[in-house]
Amino acid sequence: MGLFDRIARVIRANLNSLVGQAEDPEKILEQTVLDMQEDLIKLRQSVAQAIATQKRTERQAAQSEKTANEWYQRAQLALQKGDDSLAREALTRRKSYQETADALKGQLSQQNSVVTKLRQNMMTLESKISEAKTKKDMYIARARSAKASQQINDMMGRVGTGSAMAAFERMEEKVMQLEAQSEAIAELGTDDLEKQFAALEGGGDIDAELAAMKAQLSSGAAPASLPSSKPSSSNASETDPELEKLRSQLEDA
Repeated sequence: MGLFDRIARVIRANLNSLVGQAEDPEKILEQTVLDMQEDLIKLRQSVAQAIATQKRTERQAAQSEKTANEWYQRAQLALQKGDDSLAREALTRRKSYQETADALKGQLSQQNSVVTKLRQNMMTLESKISEAKTKKDMYIARARSAKASQQINDMMGRVGTGSAMAAFERMEEKVMQLEAQSEAIAELGTDDLEKQFAALEGGGDIDAELAAMKAQLSSGAAPASLPSSKPSSSNASETDPELEKLRSQLEDA
């Protein structure tokens, strides 16, 4: 195969592919019906012209037949008057018009056949156009449904691909990580608050106890009884100065 043949084949293949891609069923069907309607208009015009020609031929044939009869009557009149020469001339004219009338009648027969055929074709085309319109609406509806199904299938195919599912998995993992971080931060914040309130509550008890002790010392009330066991003399001697010091500090406070 020559180089130019191969190039031509490639060009034709590309053109066929482009034409196939550019073909929209809805547009093609609409245009086809429009073309058929234009053909019907042209056919109707042809039928109208054929009928007009037929009518004109009928009038011409009738006129020729009438004229032939008139010359025949004139020939009879010439014979009645005894003028054979004039009668012969009238018959000659009558023959000419009669031949014309006969020729027109033969032509009229052909024209009748043509008109009949054209009318049949016109009726057939009208029937085909009506059928084409019905099929067009049906095929357009089917084409639109098929196109919608194809779009849905393409969308489902894209959703079902590995990359799309991987993206969803990554986003799910990221959301879970964010949720875990949020929960951890909330727990830490709660612990801090609890510790602060616990410190406040604990500090309040100590402050209350110290205030009560101060109030007792200021009023001269006896301090709360200590355990009944008495310390040894050596321990008492060591603790008495410290106790006195603590009491003096409390009284000064």
